[in-house]
Amino acid sequence: MIHSLFLINCSGDIFLEKHWKSVVSQSVCDYFFEAQEKAVDVENVPPVISTPHHYLISIYRDKIFFVSVIQTEVPPLFVIEFLHRVADTFQDYFGECSETSIKDNVVIVYELLEEMLDNGFPLATESNILKELIKPPTILRSVVNSITGSSNVGDTLPTGQLSNIPWRRAGVKYTNNEAYFDVIEEIDAIIDKSGSTVFAEIQGVIDSCIKLSGMPDLSLSFMNPRLLDDVSFHPCIRFKRWESERVLSFIPPDGNFRLISYRVSSQNLVAIPVYVKHMISFKENSSSGRFDVTIGPKQNMGKTVEGVVMTVHMPKAVLNMNLTSTQGNYTFDPVTKVLTWDIGKITPQKLPNLKGIVNLQSGAPKPEENPSLNIQFKIQQLAISGLKVNRLDMYGEKYKPFKGVKYITKAGKFQVRT
Repeated sequence: MIHSLFLINCSGDIFLEKHWKSVVSQSVCDYFFEAQEKAVDVENVPPVISTPHHYLISIYRDKIFFVSVIQTEVPPLFVIEFLHRVADTFQDYFGECSETSIKDNVVIVYELLEEMLDNGFPLATESNILKELIKPPTILRSVVNSITGSSNVGDTLPTGQLSNIPWRRAGVKYTNNEAYFDVIEEIDAIIDKSGSTVFAEIQGVIDSCIKLSGMPDLSLSFMNPRLLDDVSFHPCIRFKRWESERVLSFIPPDGNFRLISYRVSSQNLVAIPVYVKHMISFKENSSSGRFDVTIGPKQNMGKTVEGVVMTVHMPKAVLNMNLTSTQGNYTFDPVTKVLTWDIGKITPQKLPNLKGIVNLQSGAPKPEENPSLNIQFKIQQLAISGLKVNRLDMYGEKYKPFKGVKYITKAGKFQVRT
């Protein structure tokens, strides 16, 4: 299935390659580089590229392109899901999935890729199984390995690999038994010139950190589970129980994992938490224009909107901008024509405003269209869809675990048209 994997950084350097069946020349990546040049943004590179002899299927994570080489027809989503699992494993092992961390742990990276794929087919992709096969790097283990010449590869076969619950290892013991759930929602929205919503959708995930002894059986119920669409489950969840009762029943993996991901697509259920007042104008036969933007909180249930950043790709005719901000700092890059305004936290009493003059190239025609505003923000302790965890019950073990739920709402692709 997967013949080779190339890891490529933003500069276009192939800094790691792994081949499972036969060695595929690096020149196959030239097709990928061509597609990358044509794409305006890194996220616009086509995930599937057809070449005369191969298919290139890629993902972009943490400023790295994971490019896999396939020789036969396979479901692309199958490969994309596997590549995301590889990136998640690197994140889990090294704390971050970056070029530096991969280069620093290159031996463990090759050992992991060898275990995760067998002759090009996915084999062990569960974190707890991999951690029994290949021990995660620590400073002490690195020192011992360098002195004794031993490796991080375990001596015994993981217990979970042979059980019908491959995601959980046997004999787990903790002094403090804890179960934490993070409900994280991202709003993708397009707001038109008049302030009405053209498109709005919520992409949500529930990330879990479970540190429970033994073999606990958990049931997680919600106040309003009916508003979830397109739910994607971790393999541990019993689907029949969800279908009949809308309750998540599962024996959890040990450690961090993504329990479910979901979508809320009904426009009337998506509350837009911020509003933008804007006035951007360019005069005909003039070398200047006006720029005036105010951002304020809207429906945020009394929670504070924080981490607000606005980025604007200004027209090519713009030379520079003389602006005044009532809050935060702004930067304008005259080369890329990108204006970035870092606002921070919004207080409803004093709304942040950015206004001033835009200087255009003399003699240049008036820009055909106004730029769009891209907004980033974060709201702590709020799930904008209204999803709420009702209760968590545990069966099969006698102790009482400590439980916690955290809600976060973030902006995904949030665009305001002017």
